Amino acid sequence: MTAVEFTYQIARLRPTLQMFTRRFTRDREESHDLVQDTMLKALLYRDKFRDDTNLNGWLFTIMRNTFINNYRRTKRERTRHDGTKELYFLNVEEEHTFARPQERMQFQEIWRNVHAIKNDLLMPFKMYTTGYHYHEIAEQLGIPIGTVKNRIFQARKEIQKRLPGY
Repeated sequence: MTAVEFTYQIARLRPTLQMFTRRFTRDREESHDLVQDTMLKALLYRDKFRDDTNLNGWLFTIMRNTFINNYRRTKRERTRHDGTKELYFLNVEEEHTFARPQERMQFQEIWRNVHAIKNDLLMPFKMYTTGYHYHEIAEQLGIPIGTVKNRIFQARKEIQKRLPGY
């Protein structure tokens, strides 16, 4: 398929893509942005498209992945970063309210054991459990990605040793 034919086929599918965005968003502007991003990525990565592939399915996959990536990015942007000198907010114990005292005691026991592991293991583990990806943790802590994965694994093993009943 030539570049002109490819572009024509994508332009022809624009209304279908617009209808498909309703699965993801009800906001009209966000819907238009998603279609534009999808079409732009399709044109940029035209060389990845094979002629024996279903163009509709290929575009829908691009759209879905774009939506998911945008959602994750906005979710990450809403997370609070501690800019204080002494990292005050990172050291504040999280408080959860539980209806029954027994559950609160279990939570405190688990939290105590989690905080008992070495800080080298604790920081990557906490970042990972709050939604950071490996490469983001590595970037922020200034360590290789393999080290991040190893520390998270070691933290899990250490916590499992400390909490045999859970």
